Amino acid sequence: MAVNKSIVDWKTITSFVVDAFVGYGIPREDAEICADVLLESDKRGIESHGVNRFKPIYLDRIKDGIQSPVTNFEIVKETPTTAVVDGHDGMGQVIGYKSMQMAIDKAKEYGMGMVVVRNSCHYGIAGYYTSMATKQGCIGMTGTNARPSVAPTWGVEGMFGTNPFTLGVPSDEPFDFNFDAATSITQNGKIEYYERIGEDVHPGTIIGDDGEPVSGDAGVALKRIRKGTAALTTLGGIGEALGGYKGYGFALFVELLSSVLQDGQYGKALNGVDENGKKCKYHLGHFFIAIDTNHFMGEDVCRKKTGDIMRSMRASKKAPGAERIYTAGEKEYEIRLARKDGVPINESVQKEITAVRDELGLTQYVFPWEK
Repeated sequence: MAVNKSIVDWKTITSFVVDAFVGYGIPREDAEICADVLLESDKRGIESHGVNRFKPIYLDRIKDGIQSPVTNFEIVKETPTTAVVDGHDGMGQVIGYKSMQMAIDKAKEYGMGMVVVRNSCHYGIAGYYTSMATKQGCIGMTGTNARPSVAPTWGVEGMFGTNPFTLGVPSDEPFDFNFDAATSITQNGKIEYYERIGEDVHPGTIIGDDGEPVSGDAGVALKRIRKGTAALTTLGGIGEALGGYKGYGFALFVELLSSVLQDGQYGKALNGVDENGKKCKYHLGHFFIAIDTNHFMGEDVCRKKTGDIMRSMRASKKAPGAERIYTAGEKEYEIRLARKDGVPINESVQKEITAVRDELGLTQYVFPWEK
């Protein structure tokens, strides 16, 4: 049987990503958190936030001086159930991990906990943090603002980010309910991924400054978004006919919780470009909420009831031709099982990984595509 040379086993890719992060100045303990968050995305089949973004989003930003490899996690204000954190533009995954755990610890003691963050960076897959909560018997919520690339309903200008609103509830299934989605139809990372694999823009996901849908080459569309002559659309799409205003409302709610409680940046201030057109720090905001189920009717009751509800959805009448109905977290769980041997890496990312390996002199790593 032929060996798939695009697949790197989890032990190797994890060790390499950690060593590369350390090579870029991230303390090893923090590097392990960053690698875990990054690769969890690939384990769930969400390529837009995994190794595809390893170099351009994290390593390049450290090299450009717009993200600090050493994270100064400062607690600005704290109460028994809340906290305001300043991440000082350190590693978003480290800030996110520590903030969610703080929210969980507060929830375990007082029933509910909320931590808000300012001056952070891209924190990776949002569903990682809600999974932290559900594994510990809590309902979890998180969201983050991002560079402005999404237009409000009836607008054509990118005014806010893809702003995911992510929710997790513990269940008695092999997987918890974990809904992780942007409030836009698609994300910048997905458009970047389409560009890498040569896939065209999906109709209706991007609007031009002329009010018309953008189609065709993903790379061209991405450049238009960066230039401000096109923008992503919110859930529901262009206009109000299919509920675009609903996605807009959810997106703006995430923008508010990512800025107003922590006195953080928002909108155009998150562009990553200063008044002279030079790259600058992003200063993103996040929020993390944990609700301990044992302060209500108990974790066992919550897990059983959640499982019952999920099972009832999957057992309901299916549309003609549909094989099955899913619940949030199920597809990711199945992809995780299918990817037990490792992560598939496309040719473009293979070149990036090899270049990083050579740059840092990590000669102990020989990848399958080189054999």
